[in-house]
Amino acid sequence: QVQLVEYGGRVAQAGDSLRLSCVFSGPTVSSYALGWFRQAPGKDREFVAGLSWSGGSAYYSDSVKGRFTISRDNAKSTLYLQMDSLKPEDTADYYCSADQYGTGRPTVGSVNIWGLGTQVTVYS
Repeated sequence: QVQLVEYGGRVAQAGDSLRLSCVFSGPTVSSYALGWFRQAPGKDREFVAGLSWSGGSAYYSDSVKGRFTISRDNAKSTLYLQMDSLKPEDTADYYCSADQYGTGRPTVGSVNIWGLGTQVTVYS
């Protein structure tokens, strides 16, 4: 069973940078596409960024494209989300996701496994 544990969320000021980490484990994790979602208070969970299961392709939502970068370090069993030029609207709980043989553009419904989330608050 694949397990995901996120950390790195904190309170930040607009314009700051922040890096989230997701430690992944499990015997079949190499067959999973990993990604990040977020959920702001009172809103639906939304896709932020994803990597295809082969690791060859990265995808981003329009709201974060050019500001956020997703990467995966298999040697450290860690998925990262580098968040630059933070905005108050980036405030949300951020969740690591895994979907087997995914394309890197998951939907909430296609995700098989979720982490517990880490909170990011950005103030202006």
